Amino acid sequence: MPHVKMYCTAVCPYCVMAEKLLTKKGVTDIEKIRVDLDPVRREEMMQITNRRTVPQIYIGERHIGGFDDLAALDAEGGLEPLLAA
Repeated sequence: MPHVKMYCTAVCPYCVMAEKLLTKKGVTDIEKIRVDLDPVRREEMMQITNRRTVPQIYIGERHIGGFDDLAALDAEGGLEPLLAA
């Protein structure tokens, strides 16, 4: 299973929903980068994703986007093959 990384905050409901969806799909290890605790990491996230909102999710080297993007990928049937790679 590829490495999963998620930029998140402690109180973001979309971050919680993204984690639940990934867990439901069998992901057991998510690297969570708390941008609410580290402004440098927030800047890093904004630089590499060109987005300000959380979550920002990476599966392997691929930037998925936020929860809506993750849910859309799942609805299209693209999430499970990506996680199986």
